[in-house]
Amino acid sequence: MKKTLCALAPYALALGINFYLLPLFMKNTGTAMLLMLFVMPFASFVTAVIYGMRRGFSPLLSLLALLLFIPAVFIYFNSSAWVYAVFHAAAVFAGTALGRVLCRKR
Repeated sequence: MKKTLCALAPYALALGINFYLLPLFMKNTGTAMLLMLFVMPFASFVTAVIYGMRRGFSPLLSLLALLLFIPAVFIYFNSSAWVYAVFHAAAVFAGTALGRVLCRKR
């Protein structure tokens, strides 16, 4: 289990940067929508594809994305943005699956 968690650490860091630093660039409604609907999910998906290609499929990264995004909802957004936590978890789930298929590893 420790080996699995250590393998997740760099990807958790990338997701954390995505969820906690990118919202700092939201200056108005336009940039907020662009970041929330396109940039952040795409960054999550790309992170997951890279993980899937290197480590294979793991639903733990999806769970981690869900758990990492929930505090960001209350820090940067309002309670109506909790749906994005599920959206990011689904994007990460699909990304790890795609990464595994592309690499055929494990």
